[in-house]
Amino acid sequence: METSNLVEVASKDDRNIAALTHAGGILFGFIPALIVYLLKKDTGSAWLVQQSKEALNFQITVLIAYVVASILSTLLIGILIFPLIFIVNLIFCVLAAIKASNGEVYRYPLTLRLLS
Repeated sequence: METSNLVEVASKDDRNIAALTHAGGILFGFIPALIVYLLKKDTGSAWLVQQSKEALNFQITVLIAYVVASILSTLLIGILIFPLIFIVNLIFCVLAAIKASNGEVYRYPLTLRLLS
């Protein structure tokens, strides 16, 4: 899909939902993205579905990083990784929410693309 076509069809409601989906990942992990994806995958706009998949992929990646950090905390390395994961999640979610509220397509870096 071309991003220019997706920007044109992103309604104000879709942009607000996408921004809340991205920002919701800061506190609630993958749950907001999963809810939006499941509710909108058949009836939502292509832009909103793509943004919810992107947010879901990123939050699953963050969850995997937390699991790895938990395992590594037995070696005391993971304790240092937890704050780093939180800060990266916070920064990328805020950037994504800002882009989504403007109707732009945002692709998270460092993300496993499990849903395509």
